[in-house]
Amino acid sequence: MVKMWVANTDPDWFDFLAAQPDIDEVNFWQPSGGTRFGAIQPGELFLFKLKSPRNAIGGFGVLDRANSYPLSLAWEALGIKNGARTLQEMRARVDKYRRDAPLGQDYAIGCRIVVQPVFFPRELWIPQPDSWSRQIVTGKAYDTAEREGRALWDRLMEAAQAAQPAALLQEGRAAFLGQGERYGAPRLVKPRRGQGAFRLAVTDAYGRQCAISEGKVLPALEAAHIRSYAEGGEHEVSNGLLLRRDIHSVFDAGYITFEDDLTMVVSDKVRTVFNNGNEYRRLQGHKLRPPADPALGPNLEHLRWHREERFERFVA
Repeated sequence: MVKMWVANTDPDWFDFLAAQPDIDEVNFWQPSGGTRFGAIQPGELFLFKLKSPRNAIGGFGVLDRANSYPLSLAWEALGIKNGARTLQEMRARVDKYRRDAPLGQDYAIGCRIVVQPVFFPRELWIPQPDSWSRQIVTGKAYDTAEREGRALWDRLMEAAQAAQPAALLQEGRAAFLGQGERYGAPRLVKPRRGQGAFRLAVTDAYGRQCAISEGKVLPALEAAHIRSYAEGGEHEVSNGLLLRRDIHSVFDAGYITFEDDLTMVVSDKVRTVFNNGNEYRRLQGHKLRPPADPALGPNLEHLRWHREERFERFVA
């Protein structure tokens, strides 16, 4: 059985995102970055409970990760999926809830990254659970092993099926229902990440430092796809590398690549095309530093794809 987190949800955040087309991920942010969230685990459901006077569940999604990030990184990774039109608007909303908001500083906020969100039309809103109390400030966990939790799961699945386009259900791409499945037993859902969740997942996996230069200045770091998303690569950590922005650009352009043992190889074209390129040529033979968790390390098949499809065409 699994748990679900029913979160008190700001109406402006909800209304803005519910009106956006094709939202594949959202940041349910908290104004303080110092509180750890462990009420549910990745793959469990995160529900959007609209505050009074609505007092109803207006949608839900799958928790991908929960961590603290600088406000600027949250905006850079997810943009309007933070529930605001601009970074300035987002900062103003966060500041409203923070008494200690440092003026002009890039402070950390709590981020609950929720993927595959479903926003119900008003007619499908689900009344808040009977056990919900007005004294609840942030949210409450419900267990599907218990009667009330299981009933809530079934209501969510019913509403999700009604809310999602029939074409998605026919193709088996609905967020929570497998092809031919009605409500199914409660289970963990494999999060289907978008670009923003991928960026943050890779950032965390590599310890927030460049896998080559070991630089730790977050605004200068980017999550690179080993195999491009446009050519079949997924938004999975094993298909990503955290690289300094310039190294990322050179990698995407095919001027550098990596062997199976994670040794960097630099193309001769760096010298012949750019008449020097010493800042990259001196990285020849450097070892890429993989994530601490071996399960998140670079996929060797993707590395081979990059060598064959991206790098070889640049060899002198």
